[in-house]
Amino acid sequence: MKRGELYRVYRGSKSDPKDFRVFVIISRQVLIDSKFSTVTCAPIYTTYDVLSTQVPVGVYEGLKHESSIHCDELVSIPKSMLSDFIGTLSWKKIDELKRALVIALDIED
Repeated sequence: MKRGELYRVYRGSKSDPKDFRVFVIISRQVLIDSKFSTVTCAPIYTTYDVLSTQVPVGVYEGLKHESSIHCDELVSIPKSMLSDFIGTLSWKKIDELKRALVIALDIED
């Protein structure tokens, strides 16, 4: 399990119309490799509103549709739920993700 990997996760939530949602891992690698049971992830939706906190992704990353990572909606997911591997972000996409997270979390450079 690595930062930038995409997984399909069963959510079965009343707040999400889809039972399954794809998430990208954004936690730092030291946390992913630790004994902590959860990692921080960002959801991927088929909508792309061209916001600075969204990163476009698609077939190249293993998805069926053009979509986007939504960095304004971070969640903590148990590692045990991350079993349906979809794909991996390229280094370029990881850099875009880092920029989007800086904006989403209002972190000063």
